[in-house]
This record gives sequence, C-alpha cells and structure tokens, in this order.
Amino acid sequence: MKPYSRTIIIDDTTLRDGEQSAGVSFSVDEKLGIARQLASMGVPELEIGIPAMGEPEREEIKAIVELNLPSRLVVWSRMREDDLQHCLNLNVDLVDLSISASDQHIRHKLKQSRAWVLDTIDRLVKTARDAGLNVCVGAEDASRADPDFLAKMAEAAQRAGAERIRFADTVGIMEPFGVLESIKQLRSVTDLDIEMHAHDDLGLATANTLAAAIAGATHLNTTVNGLGERAGNAALEEVVLGLRQLYGIETGIELQNFTELSGLVARASGDTIGSRKSLIGSAVFSHEAGIHVDGLLKDPNNYQGIDPAVVGRSHQLVLGKHSGTQGVVHAYRQIGIQLSRTQALSILPHIRQFVSVYKRIPQRGDLNHFLQQV
Repeated sequence: MKPYSRTIIIDDTTLRDGEQSAGVSFSVDEKLGIARQLASMGVPELEIGIPAMGEPEREEIKAIVELNLPSRLVVWSRMREDDLQHCLNLNVDLVDLSISASDQHIRHKLKQSRAWVLDTIDRLVKTARDAGLNVCVGAEDASRADPDFLAKMAEAAQRAGAERIRFADTVGIMEPFGVLESIKQLRSVTDLDIEMHAHDDLGLATANTLAAAIAGATHLNTTVNGLGERAGNAALEEVVLGLRQLYGIETGIELQNFTELSGLVARASGDTIGSRKSLIGSAVFSHEAGIHVDGLLKDPNNYQGIDPAVVGRSHQLVLGKHSGTQGVVHAYRQIGIQLSRTQALSILPHIRQFVSVYKRIPQRGDLNHFLQQV
C-alpha cells in the first residue's frame, strides 16, 4: 500500500455535536477532562460548544480556552448576527458559521431563497472576519444540496474571507461512492479547505468520512465512541485507525490511552458502549472458536486485522460452546494447571453444557470444578 502524501486534520466535535445527543449533558469538569485527554492524544482541533446557548455555555468554553491546550479550538454558530455576537471575546481559534445549503432547508426551514443564503454568507463572514475571527462556513444539509449551488456557496465564502467549508451530511443519507463524487466535485471548484461532517443513520459515517478524505477533504469531524445526534457521528477511533491502516494516512493522533477516554465519555454521556462496538467494545478482541484460538496461539497475525495494543487493549481467549482443546489447555495453563489433550477433550462437554445453561464464560472456580468432575 502506497501512503497518501496528504495531511488530514481531525476536528473532534465530542464536546459539541456529541453533547447534542438526546439526553446528554456534560458537566464543566467532564468537559475539561475530555478536552485534556483529546489534546494529550494529539487531536489537533476540538469543537467545544455553542456560544449562543447562553452564559453558562460561554463560561465553559472560556474554561476550556484557559487550559491553553495545543489543539485549535472551534465553536459552532448559526449564521446569524445575534449568534455571532456571542462568539466574540472568547479567544477561540475558529468559528463555524452554519447555514442551510439544501432547497429543502432553505425553503421549508429558513423560509428564504438561495440568493438570501449567498448574501448572508457574504455579509456575516465579512462581519466575523472584521471582528478578528477565522471562519468555516458550515453547509448544513449539503448532502441534499444542488452541487452547483454548493459551489456558489463555497465561492461566496472564499470571497468573503472564510478559510474552510464544512460539507454536512446532516440527516445521514449518504454512502461512500456518493461522498467520493460529491467531495471531488466540490474540491474541483474551490480552494477552500473542505471538512466532512457525517452522521451514522445508515451505519456509514466512518465509511463516508474515509471516502471524503480520499476525495480531497482536508478536515474530518469525529466524536469519541461515535457519540452524536440520533445514530451518532463518525467515531474518532475508527476514522484515525481507518486512515492509518487502509491508506497509510497519519493524523498524529495516538490511541494507546483511548480506552480511558472512551470510558470517560461513556460515563459522562450515560451512554453504554455495546460489547461488539468496533475497537472499544468489551468483546471485540475476545476469541472463542477453536480454529481462531488455535491460529492466534500459533501466531497472532493469523486472526488479527488490528493489533489491539494500538488502542491499549489485548486479545482475550475465552471458553465457550465453540472452543477446542487448544483453548481449554491454554485456559488451564493461565491458572497454573497443565492439561493433556485427553483431559481437555474430557472437559470440553462440561464447558459446553455450562455456557448453554448459565450464559456466561466459566471462571477459575468453574474450571477447577470441571477438572474434579473428570
């Protein structure tokens, strides 16, 4: 695999879009802890809140700013004069000014016209720039927008002084091939940086985000654990490892301590991590089937697509209905007991009956009991 010679910037929005998940509210201490850990892992940009939400939100944004993190700090705002005023004097590095891109939103949400959108971009971006703010224009519902109009939005944004445009798949309806074409087309008509913001309604947020990177996007939105509105956003851990393993693209983010951050976000959000959630689920590096366990014991690369050490994890070999003798011998060796293959064969029926009845992995006491029985 030939690495792509491009720099991709991860803009993690756990503290903004992640917190917009239904029922989620981070305390200021939780926000500070999440921000510190993201920065310590090397995440270069953090989207940290919505100033127009009120004074408490702005105070929390200021508290994160005062940490003096090495990451660039971003706030989100509707492209409105009153919202923009709340973004001033926060000492953040970038403001995302969001406005609808699709006719569905322009007509039925804003009750406006395409011409009004372009005029608003010109006026508000210039206002923000005059106030000393760096600007990303967020194209809300870009996935349902007319590509020609999206190009006009990018042109207006660049002419007014924006540095970036955010392509938002707001309702999560895209698939990777469509994303590839859409971002390629946008890339061909603008010199602006392009940021991809994907939602996981069809389970494709990570795939769509990777497709955007290959098509020419320079920035990618992610959240820890894929937290986010409705089905969530593209997961930070999946995007970082996907870029590295599939395309040889390094983001500068190291995930060895990610399990700690993942747990912090899960607790702070009250959102349980599924046992089969990629990379961070409790069972995703667990192996039971005899053919897999035998292969792993001989050489981990036989059944290892991702080294669990990359995210601070390790393989777990467990006993169950599909175990073979090698797995049984290994399990007993782990508790200091050497078994012969004949003994392991005798114990296997007891293990299979146990997991069928109790629906759990046998523990040390259970293993001793099986051995006594045979």
